[in-house]
Amino acid sequence: MDINETIKSQLEENPVIIYMKGTPQSPQCGFSARTVQALMACGERFAFVNILDNQELREALKVYSSWPTYPQLYIGGELVGGCDIVLELSESGELTEMVKAAAKQAEA
Repeated sequence: MDINETIKSQLEENPVIIYMKGTPQSPQCGFSARTVQALMACGERFAFVNILDNQELREALKVYSSWPTYPQLYIGGELVGGCDIVLELSESGELTEMVKAAAKQAEA
């Protein structure tokens, strides 16, 4: 499967997915750690991809998303943004609403 097809498939199959450095249990950078903490506070399941495990995916996703840095959070197949944006959404309560809505829609 082409790397762009892999990305599309991951986004279609996972209502909430974060491309990050490391794993939620062992983040490999502070930005990924803070973003995962904000996601965990929403109380819903989410998928993750450790971009450090796949250099091809790491480079292709930057082009696919037109977003040069990690982490990258996607909700409902759409790029939400990186750490700063996610933390702002978390502080305003919008992140929880977005995550819960995506989880509910995935159940339907």
